[in-house]
Amino acid sequence: MTGVLAWPAVRYEERRWVSSIDIPRRWRATFAGAYRSAVPAAIAKSSLDLPAAVAALVSEATTALAAFDAEMGADITPFAAILLRSESASSSRIEQLTASAKAIALAELGVTSRRNAVEIAANTTAMRAAIDLADRLDADAIIATHAALLGPINPGATGAWRDEPVWIGASNYGPHTAEFVPPHHDRVGDAIDDLVAFMTRDDLPALVQAALAHAQFETIHPFTDGNGRTGRALLHSFLRGKRVTRHIAVPVSAGLLVDVGRYFDALNAYRSGDPFPIIERVAEAVYGAVDNGRALVEALQDVRQRWVDALDARPQAVVWRALDLLLCQPVLDVAFVKAELGVGAQAAGNAITRLVELGALRQFSAGRRNRKYEAPDVLAALDAFAARGGLRATKR
Repeated sequence: MTGVLAWPAVRYEERRWVSSIDIPRRWRATFAGAYRSAVPAAIAKSSLDLPAAVAALVSEATTALAAFDAEMGADITPFAAILLRSESASSSRIEQLTASAKAIALAELGVTSRRNAVEIAANTTAMRAAIDLADRLDADAIIATHAALLGPINPGATGAWRDEPVWIGASNYGPHTAEFVPPHHDRVGDAIDDLVAFMTRDDLPALVQAALAHAQFETIHPFTDGNGRTGRALLHSFLRGKRVTRHIAVPVSAGLLVDVGRYFDALNAYRSGDPFPIIERVAEAVYGAVDNGRALVEALQDVRQRWVDALDARPQAVVWRALDLLLCQPVLDVAFVKAELGVGAQAAGNAITRLVELGALRQFSAGRRNRKYEAPDVLAALDAFAARGGLRATKR
């Protein structure tokens, strides 16, 4: 897409390289000497003239996004939690972190045996933290979001901007052959301050501003790990802060997963001074997100209605609240139900028994102690959502 380009490209500078690891002799010449590191342009006051076709796409996508959010607002519980988990899983898949819906739900229940699932569950926490911080998107909020993401896995990498070089692609020996080398760490603080100033502007369409802020964040790459997932979490925070969404996190990453290659190409184009591909890609992803999210919600509504039609219990019975809890947490145990619903162990156990009899739950753990139960129909709907998103991803 061509248009009037007024967006600044990154420039590059040479930086001295000193390897911290022993490099095999055959590669020493390749990974010796200075390397080229990006210097991100200041964007706080940059202007942008949107081509008419891009402006129309953005307007249509924003309308679709707001409409779906409003549609879900009338029936927000429990689908907000499911959509947030689905967005987390989709964003993680872009980084080649995959796990079944059951494994993710187990991780959220505290089972830590599967690292990928634990990381995806942490990403859900990070997205929730980002949305909670939507009204004060500043440097501290970005660091807090990143800490929620990596804290359970690598707490030593959280709490501050990186203090070492990073690069994307190529070898672990050094940045010399990398696809892209983000700015030297001594530039990160100023670059983030400029990004925060850009995000306070009110003269750009919200979806345009969100896409550009996301691309700038990924260009800065302020952390040693978790930049992609943090950046996509902040995209949701921005949309919430601008009141494009008010109730849910629409799974935009599921839309990006449809063609991850185009997403990464768009980020590269942004760094070259062409902002339109990333704007288009995010807007197009919104359509995919709304379609996939609506299909997920409709499937779960059908599941819930079948349960409701089959359940014979007094209106005040705990089992009704436990039934809705399954849509938020499709793997659970007595302790979880007890804590979430604020009831005794016997009441929680009785509710689970009723749901097993109904066919909504089934026990999958062995033995009589610490029994765990799953909701097969909910897990199937979540796995179907993931399958519709595709799995064409390259790690960043």
